[in-house]
Amino acid sequence: MRDRLRISPQLYATVALVALAALSLIVLTGAAVRLTGSGLGCPDWPKCYGGTVPPLDTHAVIEYGNRLLTGFVGLAVIAASVLAWFRHPFRGHLAFFGALLPLGVIGQAILGALVVKYHLAPGLVMSHFILSMLLLDASFALAWCARYEPRERRRSGDRLGVWAVRGLIPLGQLTILAGTIATASGPHAGAHEGQLVHRFDFEGTGTLEWVVQRHSAIAAVFGLATIAVWLLLRRPGGERRATRPLAAVLGLLALQGGVGGLQWALELPPGIVWLHVALATATWLAMLWAVATAGRLEPRSELTAQAGAETPEATIPALTKS
Repeated sequence: MRDRLRISPQLYATVALVALAALSLIVLTGAAVRLTGSGLGCPDWPKCYGGTVPPLDTHAVIEYGNRLLTGFVGLAVIAASVLAWFRHPFRGHLAFFGALLPLGVIGQAILGALVVKYHLAPGLVMSHFILSMLLLDASFALAWCARYEPRERRRSGDRLGVWAVRGLIPLGQLTILAGTIATASGPHAGAHEGQLVHRFDFEGTGTLEWVVQRHSAIAAVFGLATIAVWLLLRRPGGERRATRPLAAVLGLLALQGGVGGLQWALELPPGIVWLHVALATATWLAMLWAVATAGRLEPRSELTAQAGAETPEATIPALTKS
């Protein structure tokens, strides 16, 4: 079958990109479910009020629409996973990344059922979003690697620059984690009027403000660290290929800061909070772009061999003997 069904690298790269776009879209629709208070729009799962068609209720339609989109996402990731085995030439790491996607979607479905069963427990809702970010990691890696053949992109010799870019990843992850805790402590817990949903209250009535202050501080550190890395890459002898995506990260972080301040001043209107989530998703994708663009490092042994070959002193003994 693999001989009869051959997928070209160009076609597979398109399939992988569609899977990445679908997984990005489901993050945004999932946020819309929560911010419109539709988290329990369908009190059962996978059906809605016992049927395959939701009742004509806004919350039920929004929640069930998100579930239907999950079906499309499932088809996209299954295609990316299965077709990796029929890509010619076959590349094992694409099959590995592809296999992670349906496993992640299955995990999302299980978490989604638990979220409904336990009435939007904040820890479960946070886990749902964090798994979405991990799925974006895997799908981005798949889409990026599918674009290039092995050794098509030159490896980097700037070890300090590459590791500095990679070092921004934990800061970005911590910023996102703090943001999910802030959401789970605020007014948008995912329920609509008349439903009781638990929120984080470990600091009493001041929990939301306490978390938001920490989230803002971590985001500020993330922004300053990104500026420092951008300047580091522009130093003499540094490789600048990741400066463009880092500039995009900086622009998105600046926009995030403005939107975050606005939503707090306006007492967290759902539309602006959704924009904040959308920008956070875009920022994370830009950060992954920066790491991928910085590239893989040239092995130290090859750098040493190249340096030895380029050293003029290496030819002096031969000239002396002649």
